Amino acid sequence: MYNLSPRISTLWDQLFHWLADRSGVELEVIAHAAPAPLSELWARPDMGAVFMCGFPFSQLSPAERPQPLAAPVSLADWANGQPVYTSHIVAARDKQLTEADLATARWGWTVRDSQSGYNAPREFFAMLANRPSAAQTVGSLLNPRGVVDAIRSDTIDVGAIDAYAFQLMAMHEPDMIAPLRIVATTKPAPFPLLVAARQQSADIVDALRAALLGAHQDTEGSDILASLGLSAFAKPDVAAYDQLPIRARAIDAALGAW
Repeated sequence: MYNLSPRISTLWDQLFHWLADRSGVELEVIAHAAPAPLSELWARPDMGAVFMCGFPFSQLSPAERPQPLAAPVSLADWANGQPVYTSHIVAARDKQLTEADLATARWGWTVRDSQSGYNAPREFFAMLANRPSAAQTVGSLLNPRGVVDAIRSDTIDVGAIDAYAFQLMAMHEPDMIAPLRIVATTKPAPFPLLVAARQQSADIVDALRAALLGAHQDTEGSDILASLGLSAFAKPDVAAYDQLPIRARAIDAALGAW
């Protein structure tokens, strides 16, 4: 879900090759590029270490969930040293738009099972003091690249981009976000987590989890993390993910669906 460009994908490949080496678990790095549905990836019984958005993870019963391995800790200030992320509300750099204008702006959203691209911007909009009963919305835009393209084509005025995706683009693909500026930032939520299929053995899961949680203490691992804008991986707080459906229901009550 963070394969935002060939250059960034190469960095993730390095991480997963390092993980295979340190854990002793044979991992095959596969491409699962948009528009292939992420739900298909998350249903695979051979998942070894795959990013999963916290909202769809939280909607599964404990018996249905894949096994949580680790959650990233970003080096960005918005993470505050915790395995959380936010969404940036972005607009065209040359558009005279302030936070006060967001209530009447045209909003873009990605997919309805996304925390960063759907629930986060709806939660932000619901809290605007001067908002109308319904927003002007355009979706589904699928992913952050879709939001960027819709802003550049003037299809929408603003959209939410996963702050970690924005961080990666700022680090490695600055031209992708050069036409954008951040107007506001949403409330934090637990970071998308790396998961393994529930069918994987305890030995495999334990080996992958231990390697990830110790990556920041390994010289090569630490360098790879830094190249991805991360300081470490942390143990996921499953209870924090369980709060996401509660937040989503409150947004539904306030706004309904976009």
